[in-house]
Amino acid sequence: MTNYRRVKQHGITSFFTVVTYKRRHLFEDENARRLLKTAFETTKKKYPFKQRAICLLPDHLHCIWTLPEDDEDYSTRWAFIKSTFTRLFNDEKTKMIRPSLEGKREKAIWQRRFWDHMIRDEEDMRRHVDYIHYNPVKHNLAESPAQWKWSSFHQYVARGIYEPEWNPYSQEDNFNYGE
Repeated sequence: MTNYRRVKQHGITSFFTVVTYKRRHLFEDENARRLLKTAFETTKKKYPFKQRAICLLPDHLHCIWTLPEDDEDYSTRWAFIKSTFTRLFNDEKTKMIRPSLEGKREKAIWQRRFWDHMIRDEEDMRRHVDYIHYNPVKHNLAESPAQWKWSSFHQYVARGIYEPEWNPYSQEDNFNYGE
């Protein structure tokens, strides 16, 4: 059995990637996006965290969270988000139980694991925030980050961190991505 090592540190800030089962394009659907938002909001009420950046793509999402100073458990938060979304989501294709999932009471919605990376410093934060916001362009879903609706990019523009035409490959910036 694989032993997954996760950093356990109170108040940690981490980058995450969460992927749908077999990269299914669930989040092209407006209802699925709305239900995922509900799952995030429900989870934040029960297990608080600060979402620093997010981008939702058709088959995966990237985000950065900071946990409360007295908490280190982001795995429980992801389990709660995934299970809440799964309960809310009603899709005939996911009702088909796969033999490998049946004993685990899972549906074909999420990959079992998630990728996490502890943010080490301000430069690491900048690189990961930029990665999140540029990801729709990387996947040929938009010509610029400003064209992608399902991203915190627009909040960063409103806060003056990015210019609306921002492109990480055309300029170097010195913005503070912290508070």
